[in-house]
Amino acid sequence: MIRPRMSRDLFDRLAIGLSALCLVHCAASVLLVAVLATAGGALLHPAIHEIGLGLAIFLAIIGLGRGFAQHRRPVPMLLGAIGIALMSMALFVRHGPGEVAYTMAGVTFVAIAHFLNRRETVASQLPLA
Repeated sequence: MIRPRMSRDLFDRLAIGLSALCLVHCAASVLLVAVLATAGGALLHPAIHEIGLGLAIFLAIIGLGRGFAQHRRPVPMLLGAIGIALMSMALFVRHGPGEVAYTMAGVTFVAIAHFLNRRETVASQLPLA
C-alpha cells in the first residue's frame, strides 16, 4: 500500500517528469520541423499535443491540489494555476508558434510549482533536529 506522503510525492514527480517531456517534445518538434519537415509533421500532429496536454493538465490539478491540501502554501498553487491556465489556452489557439509558446510557458510554471510542492513534502519528512 502506498503511504499518503509517498503518493503525493509520486504525483509531483510524475507531473514534473511529464512537464519536462512536454518541454523536450516542444523544443524537439520545433527543431525537427526546421531541419526535417517530414519527420516534424508527425511529431507536431495536433492530436499528440491535445492528448499530452490534457494529461499534463489533469496530473497538474491532482498533484498541485494534493500538495496544497497538505502544505497550504499559496505560492505553488498560484504558480500552478497560472501554468494550467496557460496550458489550457494552448488548447484553444491555432496549432503553431503561439500554441508552442503558451504550452512551454505553462509547463514551466507548473513544473516550478510541482518542484516547490515536492520540496515541501521532502522537508516535512525530515526529522527535527
